[in-house]
Amino acid sequence: MNANESLPRSDVRFNAGRTLFLVFAGLLVIFLTLPLIALALRALPLGLDAWMSQTTLAALQLSLATATISTLVALAIGTPVAYLLARKEFVGKKLVDTLIDLPMVLPPAVAGIALLMAYGRRGLLGPTLSGLGIELPFTTAAVIFAETFVAAPFYVRSAKAGFGAVDRKLEQMSALLGVSDLKTFFRITVPLAAPSLVSGLLMTWARALGEFGATIMFAGNFPGRTQTMPLAIYSGLESNLDSALALALILVVVSFGILFAVRAVSPKGLTLA
Repeated sequence: MNANESLPRSDVRFNAGRTLFLVFAGLLVIFLTLPLIALALRALPLGLDAWMSQTTLAALQLSLATATISTLVALAIGTPVAYLLARKEFVGKKLVDTLIDLPMVLPPAVAGIALLMAYGRRGLLGPTLSGLGIELPFTTAAVIFAETFVAAPFYVRSAKAGFGAVDRKLEQMSALLGVSDLKTFFRITVPLAAPSLVSGLLMTWARALGEFGATIMFAGNFPGRTQTMPLAIYSGLESNLDSALALALILVVVSFGILFAVRAVSPKGLTLA
C-alpha cells in the first residue's frame, strides 16, 4: 500500500482544497502587488529633478494642507453626529445613517456634479453665496469641500463604532458622582473610544489625500491652487511622467503607512468602512 492509499479520502480532498486555496490566494497577491512593484521599480531610480520639481512640491504641499483641513472639519462636525447615531434612537435614524454613508459608494463624478449643483454659480446656494461675495468652485476651498464630502463618512462610521463600544455603565457612574455630561464625554467616552477615533481620522486623511473625481469636477485642475497630488499625476501622464511617477509612489507609501497604522491602533474586532 502506497502513501496515498493510506490517507483517508477526506484528508486527500482537504489537501487538494487547501492547495487550490493557496494557489488562488497567491494569484490574488501577485495581481495586487505586481503593479505596485512595477511602479516602485520605475520611480525609485528617478533623479532629484522628478522628486523635487516645482509641480511635485506644489501638489504635495497643497494635498497635505487640504487633506489635513478636511480631516479636522470631519472631526469637528462628525463627532457629534457619530455619538448621536451610536447612542440615541430617533425617527429617521436609519435614513440619516444611510445618507451619511452614501458618499462612500457614490461615483466620484456624481459627487462632483452634486457639489456643483449645490454650491456652483448656478447651483442651489450659488446666488446666495455670490451675494455674500463667496465663490467656491475652482478654488482651494472647493478642494476642501470635495475632500470633506467624500472622506468625512469614514470618520463618522469609525467613531460611531467606537462610541457604541464604550460601556455605558462607566458614564452612568460618572453621572452619579455629579460629573457633567460634557466632562464625562471628554474624560471617559472619548479616551475609551480613542483608538476608533484615531483610526477614523487616519482613514479620513488618507481618503482625502487620494481624492480625484469630485475634486477635478468641483475645483478644477489649476497648478498651485487646486492641483492636488492625484490631479498632478493625471496631468503628468501627458506632460511630466517622471513627476507623476514620483507622486504616485509617494501616495502608495503614504497609503500603506496609513493602513498599517490603522491596523495597529484599531480595537481588535472593529471593522472600519
